[in-house]
Amino acid sequence: MNLISLASGVVPEFGPVETIRAAATGGFDAVGLWIEPPSWSASLERECTSALADSGLTLLDVEVVWFKPGPSDPDHRRCLDIGAALGARNVLVVSSDADPVANAAKLAELCEHAEPLGLRVCLEFGVFTEVKTLQQALEVIATADHPLAGLLIDPLHLARSGGSPDDVRRVPRELLPYSQFCDAWAQGPLPSDYDGILREALDERLQTGEGQLPLEELLDALPHNVPLSIELRSKALRDGWADPGERAHATAQATRRFLRKVSGSVRSP
Repeated sequence: MNLISLASGVVPEFGPVETIRAAATGGFDAVGLWIEPPSWSASLERECTSALADSGLTLLDVEVVWFKPGPSDPDHRRCLDIGAALGARNVLVVSSDADPVANAAKLAELCEHAEPLGLRVCLEFGVFTEVKTLQQALEVIATADHPLAGLLIDPLHLARSGGSPDDVRRVPRELLPYSQFCDAWAQGPLPSDYDGILREALDERLQTGEGQLPLEELLDALPHNVPLSIELRSKALRDGWADPGERAHATAQATRRFLRKVSGSVRSP
């Protein structure tokens, strides 16, 4: 069955060590961590390493490398170095640079840095970024032309950018090392409503299987048993479960209910 990972966005008010512990308490298989290179320290790295070892969790990804106009940011390479030191499989990249050529060059540069680190560098698209659609992301990845470059699908961003599971089905399998997962209402803010799109992405996502996105079709379109990062940013979830472990548990249970419904069986936590 699909490995499921607690994305850091589920518990955004907590730090990396608390996120690891929440994922373990909640019964996840893996975890994703938000990394802030300027404030990262050797002691925090030791705490995270210890927490990961104690939990037995896989570190599915670290985030976020955010491309901006201008020269490459050394902190982006530092984010990869931290992720690799912790044993991460992937690093998540988004962009606010409107220049597709610059995005491709920065992506290729990060991939070259990742070569000895064992990381995939995965570009996420979304209408609130400057890589707005699946097709635009594929074009950046093709121009970067590096085997470590990958594509990260978020069901909400796919739907709000006009994409579909059939579009995902046509993506080369090797570009999809993992995917995000969540649910939402069928209709959301207009693509031109930047504030509304951002608010929905940060505060209004729904538990997997409790909304109207075509998640079953998307799961079928993704590679078989692809790891799923459960990216469930939700004010209602934060308000309903103040304790990070309890919040993670509710999220894992909802995700597994959906997977059980789809497949007829699911791995026990």
